Amino acid sequence: MISIKEVNDKKTLNDFVDFIYENYEGDKNFVPPLRSDYIKYVQGVDNDLNEAGPNIKYICYDDGRVVGRLLVGVNNIINNYHGFKEGYISLFECVENYEYAEKLLDKAIEFLKSHGMTKVKGPLSLPGGEDNRGFIVDNFDAQPFIMNTYNKKYYNDFFIKYGFEKYFDCYAYKDTIGNADIERYEKLVPYAMKKFDFRVDNINLSNVDKDAMDIMNVLERALPREWDDFAPPREEEIRKIVKQLVPFADSDLIFIARDNKTNEPIGFNITLPDYNQAIKKMNGKMFPFGFLKFLYYKRKINRLRFFVLFVVPEYRKKGVTSVMYLKTYLNALKKGYTELEGSTIWEYNRDMMNDVESFGAKINITYRIYQKDI
Repeated sequence: MISIKEVNDKKTLNDFVDFIYENYEGDKNFVPPLRSDYIKYVQGVDNDLNEAGPNIKYICYDDGRVVGRLLVGVNNIINNYHGFKEGYISLFECVENYEYAEKLLDKAIEFLKSHGMTKVKGPLSLPGGEDNRGFIVDNFDAQPFIMNTYNKKYYNDFFIKYGFEKYFDCYAYKDTIGNADIERYEKLVPYAMKKFDFRVDNINLSNVDKDAMDIMNVLERALPREWDDFAPPREEEIRKIVKQLVPFADSDLIFIARDNKTNEPIGFNITLPDYNQAIKKMNGKMFPFGFLKFLYYKRKINRLRFFVLFVVPEYRKKGVTSVMYLKTYLNALKKGYTELEGSTIWEYNRDMMNDVESFGAKINITYRIYQKDI
């Protein structure tokens, strides 16, 4: 007998969390999240899940066995900023049976209609997050980089059968460090920095709150209003994001550009080592031996994920992006990294796509986000 239940107690929360490990058991490309952290994550600890608006987690059971799950919610931060009435779906997982997916999606739509929503998008990150965005549609033979998603191929079929259509694609670009032709950038960078009188500093992890506020300053000025999927971050949101990233941060790979005359921030980028390479070895458990495996395998990390880069409008086309790309590349080379992924870049962010492609990177994975009028 098939039933849909809301996560409302310890048992259903554990069922919701544990299903992801069961569903991907034996899949060589799946990276099991650390269970203790994952429980907090799905409950909205250190993200904006609960601050953004109403949300609910559903589980599909068949004769008591977990066969699917999803989270559905309303992001009032985005809706209020853009004047939308949209809901989102996240954390969708299901065994290969469309009937289960259909019942879960029916419940999600019912929830959103009850809150006055007229459209749903998904899968999307939890509010304030940079993960679980879209379904992979093309490359299922690659282990995801840190904070990137992985999914079953048939999830796309389920969403399309239900009536979803493509909203936008997001891309993961891949490059081999050491092969890029950087000579012209090495000539351009000193000229640009002198002509436009700016510098690029490493993030100061010992005073990260100050740099976090500079990052927020840049985002407030640089985030295009026409990007429907984003809103300028609030101070509390920035602090949560920084708290998530600092344990993985390397100050040699995160930069803030500043105007030399005013010392005002004008751009930033964030690149992180791919800790998925170490986390995968832990099989979702910190103890009894997981942390020892982590300490051992983190020394063998050879991949980086280039997360994000923003520059304020008045400094675009003045070499700021080139300086940050070059510094990231040279430091990565010096530290022995061999692979770099730039992700996830929305297909409407043509400027960043052009920048990444000019370094020789090519699309390696496409993540698709769907939408449906309800």
